[in-house]
Amino acid sequence: MARAARLALCGIEALAAALVILEVVILFAGVVARYGFDSPLLWSDELAGALFLWLAMLGAAIALWRGEHMRLATLVGRAPPALRARLEALANAIVMVFVLEIIRPAYAYMITQWPVSSPALAFSDGLRVAALVVGAALMLVIAAFRLFAAGGFRGGLAALAMTGVVAFALTLLEPLFLRLGNGNLVLFFVGLVGFAVAIGVPIAFAFGTATLSYLALTTHIPLGIVVSRMDGGMSGMVLLAVPLFIFLGLLIEMTGLARAMIDFLAGLLGHVRGGLAYVLIVAMYLVSGISGSKAADMAAVAPALFPEMRARGARPGQLVALLAASGAMAETIPPSLVLITIGSVTGVSIAGLFNGGVLPAALGALGLALVVFFEARREPFAAAPRVSKREVARRFLIALPALVLPFLIRAAVVDGIATATEVSTVGVVYVVLAGLFFYRQFAWRRLGAILVETASLSGAILLIIGTATAMGWALTQSGFARALVAAVSAMPGGRAGFFAASIAAFAVLGSVLEGIPAIILFGPLLFPAARALQIAEIHYAIVVVLAMGLGLFAPPFGVGFYAACAIGKISPDAAIGRIWAYLGVLLVAVLLVAAFPVLSLGWR
Repeated sequence: MARAARLALCGIEALAAALVILEVVILFAGVVARYGFDSPLLWSDELAGALFLWLAMLGAAIALWRGEHMRLATLVGRAPPALRARLEALANAIVMVFVLEIIRPAYAYMITQWPVSSPALAFSDGLRVAALVVGAALMLVIAAFRLFAAGGFRGGLAALAMTGVVAFALTLLEPLFLRLGNGNLVLFFVGLVGFAVAIGVPIAFAFGTATLSYLALTTHIPLGIVVSRMDGGMSGMVLLAVPLFIFLGLLIEMTGLARAMIDFLAGLLGHVRGGLAYVLIVAMYLVSGISGSKAADMAAVAPALFPEMRARGARPGQLVALLAASGAMAETIPPSLVLITIGSVTGVSIAGLFNGGVLPAALGALGLALVVFFEARREPFAAAPRVSKREVARRFLIALPALVLPFLIRAAVVDGIATATEVSTVGVVYVVLAGLFFYRQFAWRRLGAILVETASLSGAILLIIGTATAMGWALTQSGFARALVAAVSAMPGGRAGFFAASIAAFAVLGSVLEGIPAIILFGPLLFPAARALQIAEIHYAIVVVLAMGLGLFAPPFGVGFYAACAIGKISPDAAIGRIWAYLGVLLVAVLLVAAFPVLSLGWR
């Protein structure tokens, strides 16, 4: 069975990899036809959108098999081995229940959409929606396999029995739930979600389970609405930028662009006291502007700099703390996936967000550089031998194609050459050509793994977006959104009080839920409140993204912090004491951006 499962998974991975390539080809062809030949391909977006849902659902299934769905593993990881095994089995059982519950509504939704035809290609929309049915069925099989493979036959049955008993008990309590009113929101969307996340259920499935339970036990709304809302949340064309920018980020590491930039910066700044630390900050700033993925950013920079920095006397905990803080600083640098997500769920201009995020991130980078400056005077920090001016010039010429890429991406969006989605394909083609003909570094054998990793990470992110969209819709229908807007609008302190509460709330949410699910869930609820207080949407978006970055990389819950520790290959205990000074200056930067809108609105 294991061999058969792996063989089937290879087929799914090959199909997902092919879909990534097809998306790049279709969207890039659309850019060339429209901008180069003034002859738009009317069908390109339509076909790319249809394939996108298939990519998302196949990627979600691959991510489930590989254990790459976003989840909080801190509490489960600290449990005794026997309890940990039971909790993991229970988490897999909950995943099984969720996907089992949505298969039938997904099939009904597919039948409903079958008569609907696309305008340009005239194919049935049911073919696109069938991805939800196929993806749910694949995830059901994978969850079952993981359940019985990890917990054994008896352990798996025990977890399923426990889940069934809880579901039956909740059904018996349905009359009580109907009398609780909005108290159900706390019970399901705080209590149930919190419990599921705490025992290691992936965030996407925790959101989906809570939403299904709330609708089934407290309302008369058909559960099929969850599937349609998931479809609406996952199918926005702007979100197609997510897999494409992930692919771009992986390519820049493979083709040597990231290494070329780092070599140039090391030659320019490495000889000063603390110079390689400055290089790390600037490299994260530049690489973040290309990849859009924090994990990809850190994975590209750390291996190139850490060995030399350790050789020059830097302490491992110090390096990882700075790496994590640099990741938090870089959350608003375009093309940030969080900024793209905000634009998708709130309607804020993505080009405006790309413009608005540059200076606030530079302010955070300056704060980190000040901490490095004072630390370098108190203790040995990494430094490198001075490089001759001729060598610096040579490295600059080598790095020039890599240094041009962030400006190329920004200019293509701002000047209207390509949309925020299409510009990623421009970057992909540019990087491939640079790797093949300029750097002569293109590992064809790694391409398949990179494509599968792109699909897996994209599926994990997009499934969160889908279930969080359904959860947000349920919260809106309950009246919670209106009550929240009224409460925050009447908050003492006016705009300042609202900003203070938002920074605190999104810092906490960022540490527990990560940036994308947090903004999907609460962005549509809080952005209307910001409008009511006459706060510019771009200004508010940049502030909350910076606040989420603080939470994402802040111990003890910030998963970004643990990702940095894993990339740096050190224990989190060695970095916790070192990171607070860096996070402190980033908090000051967030407060300054909140206080002075010109920092996010003045540079156009």
